[in-house]
Parts: sequence; C-alpha cells; structure tokens
Amino acid sequence: MDLVILDRDGVVNHESDSFIKTPEEWLPIDGALQAIARLNHAGFRVVIATNQSGLARKLFDIEVLNRIHAKMRRQLSEVGATVEAVFFCPHSARDHCECRKPKPGMINEIGERLRVSIEGVPLIGDSQRDLDAANAAGARPILVRTGNGSKTEKLLSDDSVDVFDDLSGAADALIAERTAL
Repeated sequence: MDLVILDRDGVVNHESDSFIKTPEEWLPIDGALQAIARLNHAGFRVVIATNQSGLARKLFDIEVLNRIHAKMRRQLSEVGATVEAVFFCPHSARDHCECRKPKPGMINEIGERLRVSIEGVPLIGDSQRDLDAANAAGARPILVRTGNGSKTEKLLSDDSVDVFDDLSGAADALIAERTAL
C-alpha cells in the first residue's frame, strides 16, 4: 500500500491567518474529503503532517486540537474516507525544533512510525515549507493552489514540483499514475 502525506491547513481545510482555533473554524475545502476517500479506495494510506504553532502560542490547547481532529475524522468517515494518523509539531519557529516544517523531522518520524521509506512519497502542501520539508526528507513535493498555494507557486524556482488546483486534482493524478503502473 502506498503512502500519501498531506499538510492540513490550506490543503484539507480552509486556511486562516489567525489560526484554526476551534472545531467550528475547521471547514473542509470543497472536494478535499472526497479526494481522500478516492485515495483510500485506490489503496493509498493517508496521513496528515501539520505545523500547529497555535499550541505554543497558547491560542488553543491539545484538547481543542484533538476535538478539531475528531471533527475532521468524523467528516472524513461520512464520505468513506480515513486518515491513518495525524502528526503535528506543537512548537513555534522560535523553538528551533526538528519537527517543524520546513525541517524534515516530522516527515522522517512518519517513516519511522509507519515503517516505510519516505523516499519518493508524495507530500502535498500549499506552502514553501511543505515543499522544503518534502525535499529535505527525500519525499516528492506536490503543491496545491488552495490555501497559500497560489502565492507559493509564484515564488517557485523549482519546475520539478507538480502543481495542481487542489487536493482533488492531485489525488486524481496520483491515482492515475498508480493505475498506469
């Protein structure tokens, strides 16, 4: 079974400049949950890798983050989708941790915990830090234009990064690639 790693905010749900601080603020992007369902049904394992510096900033606590993810999982279940795990970095940039994207620590941890090689695994994100984390870990960076993706695309210097309008387009391309093999 193949693995796909997704950033959360801006890829699965709408981004907010003031952070997603409550379950009510977590709103899926149109078609994103269905895209995860298609990936699951095509045999992909899906995990989330998300920076959550709102924890370090004390904008919300771990209990609230768990409720946000419970809402996400519930809505995924309603469309026949699942994410195997949610990995998150609770630190702010000032903490200089190894798990905060753009560093590869969280991505490498996913490989270790799931006992898979991260080499070439698609990592779908909407920001440069997602692409940098993918590259640093040896994963395959994929950009979506949702969230901050359109801004990120304008700054891309690497034309080897696949770019799609949204998670739905990226998922369909990955499924088509897999079917062609």
